[in-house]
Amino acid sequence: MNIAENRQIAEIHHYVGGTVRRAGTDRFADVFNPATGEVAARVAMGSADDVAAAVAAAKAAAPAWAEMPPLRRARILFKFKELLDRHHDDLAALITREHGKVFSDAKGEVTRGIEVVEFACG
Repeated sequence: MNIAENRQIAEIHHYVGGTVRRAGTDRFADVFNPATGEVAARVAMGSADDVAAAVAAAKAAAPAWAEMPPLRRARILFKFKELLDRHHDDLAALITREHGKVFSDAKGEVTRGIEVVEFACG
């Protein structure tokens, strides 16, 4: 048996309302590493009910976010930016693995995303 045969393939589920939840279907789509052609992960395919649950969770969260003082919202966004900075290389590696970009381009893409979050922080 070689390493590829023994490798576990991660299953990616949905994150809704602060929790990871399985999709309402048993369908999955493969996520391929374009550099190798290997399956890197499997992502759960959601149903209409899964989408409705995500929309309902977003609608339920929106009023509290809107009523939150701007300073507190900014602190949350700054914490998000801090996490992006801390995991910059990990995120770039994921982009490289899932989209086939060279690592330096992927790092630039993450940097641009961080700049958007910085702008949102005010």
